[in-house]
Amino acid sequence: MDTTSLYDLTPIAWLMAVGVLIALGPLLWVWRRNAGSGAARRLHALTVLTLFLTFDLTLFGAFTRLTDSGLGCPDWPGCYGNASPLGARHDIAMAQAAQPTGPVTHSKAWVEMVHRYLATGVGVLILALAVSTWIARRRQRMAEHVGEKPLSAWWPAATLAWVCLQGAFGAMTVTWKLYPAIVTLHLLGAVVLLALLCIQAVRYQQAAAQRAPTAVPSALRTLLIVTTALLALQIALGGWVSTNYAVLACTQFPTCQGSWWPPMNFAQGFHIWRQLGETTGGAPIDFASLTAIHYAHRLMAYVVFVAIGALAWRLHGVAPLRAHGRWLAGLALLQLATGLGNVLLGWPLAAAVLHTGGAAALAVVLTWTICESRRERATVIAAAGARSNGMEVAR
Repeated sequence: MDTTSLYDLTPIAWLMAVGVLIALGPLLWVWRRNAGSGAARRLHALTVLTLFLTFDLTLFGAFTRLTDSGLGCPDWPGCYGNASPLGARHDIAMAQAAQPTGPVTHSKAWVEMVHRYLATGVGVLILALAVSTWIARRRQRMAEHVGEKPLSAWWPAATLAWVCLQGAFGAMTVTWKLYPAIVTLHLLGAVVLLALLCIQAVRYQQAAAQRAPTAVPSALRTLLIVTTALLALQIALGGWVSTNYAVLACTQFPTCQGSWWPPMNFAQGFHIWRQLGETTGGAPIDFASLTAIHYAHRLMAYVVFVAIGALAWRLHGVAPLRAHGRWLAGLALLQLATGLGNVLLGWPLAAAVLHTGGAAALAVVLTWTICESRRERATVIAAAGARSNGMEVAR
């Protein structure tokens, strides 16, 4: 009787075990440091730590992509069916001998697997956050705390579902051989994950301090939402540039190839569903398409830079949100510097990783600002209603 299993679960079991070990340290540190605090403060501390580690994971993901390590282990979740590159030494050596300049080397395999280990650790932390919030919410309901802002278990549940989807995109990135659309969606998924964690961190902090968001004029709130939408589009364009290796299509600034409007093929460049470096027909993608991809990102950068500058200026006039404006201004300048560095210095690794990190940080700060603000109109209406009720009582 053949007892061979249809699928070897050993690599994924080892991957999960490593993820639990990675997450155990941060979990114990947060719970010990906040042992005497309320549930909201403990959850806030765990969420902030998870947000920080997720941001680090995003940077390491950029490093993995930019060092061409995404296919260092060309299968998933293990490495040639092993839990680590140690057990795959022979297969890696054979692949490297067959393609000395190919994507598989021992160092790239380790970079890819470390990224998977860290991603699993973050997933375990998000699972712990969801379970802890659900338990705290249940205890809060049973205790019937009067005057205490109720905790919501929906955001942690949504984050847990999202990180599972993000893991699926990570697997598809490898198994689909760096399909540009999938890699770009994986980057956008990381930014959405950061935003979800940021929302929870702010909500827990507000619940612990019994603090409400700052009321801002309707025009400022609209500018904040529009700027966030523009940044999301710009991050998608930046991911499309990176995944198609179109950064060096323009090596001049502010012109490109000695022209303000170089030859570009937008139709081919922005045909989303295709293989890396190929058209839908399988032919090599032309240079005009890469130029179109690069230049679209550059043009949108001007719009986003102006929008962030205007938003930072407006936030400077709102005392509770002044720090948010300073963060936005500083990060926008960092993005300008690293973007120019990528173009003029030939896409250096440090500048490229910082450029991804700056975009992710901008998304976090904008999300933070959205959560810490609300339209002033709601406050005015509430105040008018209170005055009306007071007059009725006086009568």
